[in-house]
Amino acid sequence: MAALIAEGCNGSGGEACPVVYVYGEESLQQIGHRANRLGIKSDIYLYSSTDIEDILRIAQSLPIRALVVDSIQTVYLKGIVGSAGGIMQVKECTSALMRFAKTTNIPVLLIGHVTKSGEIAGPRVLEHIVDVVLYLEGERFTSYRMLRAVKNRFGSTDELGVFEMSESGFQAVSNATEMFLTEQDPDSDVLVGLAFTVIMDGSRTFIIEVQALCLSRSPVGGSTSKVVNGVDINRANMIKCVLIKQAGLHIPSVHFNVVSGLTLTETAGDLAIEAAICSSFLEYPIPKGIAFIGEIGLSGELRTVPRIDKRVHALAKLGYKTCVVPKQAVKALGTEGLENIKIVGCKNLKEFINVVFSR
Repeated sequence: MAALIAEGCNGSGGEACPVVYVYGEESLQQIGHRANRLGIKSDIYLYSSTDIEDILRIAQSLPIRALVVDSIQTVYLKGIVGSAGGIMQVKECTSALMRFAKTTNIPVLLIGHVTKSGEIAGPRVLEHIVDVVLYLEGERFTSYRMLRAVKNRFGSTDELGVFEMSESGFQAVSNATEMFLTEQDPDSDVLVGLAFTVIMDGSRTFIIEVQALCLSRSPVGGSTSKVVNGVDINRANMIKCVLIKQAGLHIPSVHFNVVSGLTLTETAGDLAIEAAICSSFLEYPIPKGIAFIGEIGLSGELRTVPRIDKRVHALAKLGYKTCVVPKQAVKALGTEGLENIKIVGCKNLKEFINVVFSR
């Protein structure tokens, strides 16, 4: 980020101007090795200091575009009680940097630690002082990283940046919608028990794959908590019970899984979960190019979900041929941009099964 800022905001026509990168944790050699690995040749001033007054003196003496402090938990302000990283030190250091940013109109980027629970380490007041709070999130077993805005005084917090970690650093993911999909052979038997749905994170749409495996009898010593992965246990049990009561399917045991280690928290995936269960139970492969969006009530009725139009348009752009939605959402979708995708509306669970799984 410092390199892009120093280059003139990534070729946007702005003049190149140096950035001061203050490091209080790593050595000059460590940062130099990282810069070489990323191929950075921008005009960045590296400065090792943990004294806020010293940092501000250097920043004010140079014509810079931005100031980066790594990290806020390592700097201190003279005259303030406590060691670096303490409540008072973090609060006062952040306030001093905020005053510098407001008076000089120079952006200040603060890097902060997070706790094991994923929250910013230190006092909660830190989030109240700054203008923008960004979280860089990622799973241990995937190369994808999410840059999420938790607070933004200048705009919306709905935007979500998706990046992939590579040897040369972060690379923006151009088509994040289908990054959690896996390639499948359309004629393969493994398509039994698989269904696709669209979830939303902020303003981003993601198409995910839901899997279900129905067994003729419950595994010995098995419990629901051991066979559900990526779906809330209570909701999985509820969906199974609705199928048993409203559709008459006697399902002793079901294993659930959401591909890529995601956790499905939206009710928009209810219909896909039902489709995956029915596909596995009936041994009926769902044809490729079909997706399911909708919430299911206890009486088996299908309910619409927020921003269903954006979800369906995301499917249409990826070449999906059919999308099954609640009937009440069909009129609201319209036809603009949906010429190449068939919208199938179902009123309840029984109608859904008859339409999708009729031989």
